Amino acid sequence: MTGRDGGADLKPMPGESPIIVLVRPQLAENIGATARAMANGGLFHLRLVAPRDGWPQERAWFVSSGAQRILDAATVHETVAEAVADCHRVFATCPRPRHVVIPVHTARGAAEELVEICQGRALRSAVLFGPERAGLENDDMACADSLVRYPLNPEHMSLNLAQAVMILAYEWWNAAVDRTPPRQLMTNETHVATKGELEGFLGRLTAELDACGFLDNLPKRPGMVRNLRHWFQRGEVTEQELRTLHGVVTELSRGRMRRGRPAEQDPPLPWAEEAK
Repeated sequence: MTGRDGGADLKPMPGESPIIVLVRPQLAENIGATARAMANGGLFHLRLVAPRDGWPQERAWFVSSGAQRILDAATVHETVAEAVADCHRVFATCPRPRHVVIPVHTARGAAEELVEICQGRALRSAVLFGPERAGLENDDMACADSLVRYPLNPEHMSLNLAQAVMILAYEWWNAAVDRTPPRQLMTNETHVATKGELEGFLGRLTAELDACGFLDNLPKRPGMVRNLRHWFQRGEVTEQELRTLHGVVTELSRGRMRRGRPAEQDPPLPWAEEAK
């Protein structure tokens, strides 16, 4: 089943990365969707423990949406102990309280520890996910030294298998690989204006407002100018936006002459008097 329809050119990350272990998975579609979620998060190693309907299953490749190589490389094991025998650390996902004394991580906390285990210490790790209907049994979790529990809505914590893997894969990718800042300004082909460019525009705008009489109220003038400056300083104005605003000011400053309309014929502006 190798290379079916090509698929994405997926391969393991350099060094160690977490192994996803599906314990007694029931549906081929869920195994395929799990491979897709793993590919999204940069995970590659998949192990199956006693899949209910055997392995391989054609439907899994159909659902994997380009993640076929993960399925091609997946291995099958009879027991959890066999699947994790070569691992140094094992995590187990557990949605329900258990009467055991054991470290419990959120997905984010688990991902951060997995980065330290895999990349910092070059140890092999695995994360167990239980069957769709009931999750992991106590004997399965006896092979783990840490639990992972997702803090979700307590009124409805139901996740399908691929969703559960996707949450962990997302946190792993963010902790291990991705360095995208949490907030960015999309500027496309322009750039954020420098303070000098912004100052040039604000100086021109203030001069034009003085010339047209908008700032004639001298006691209020400093506060009005400050308010205008704060408005533009508050965000990251781009160079293209400043050029557009310069064009607006140019047209406003000469528009009255081009139209030949005296000031007394202007429509009333309800906010003008209050602004002054």
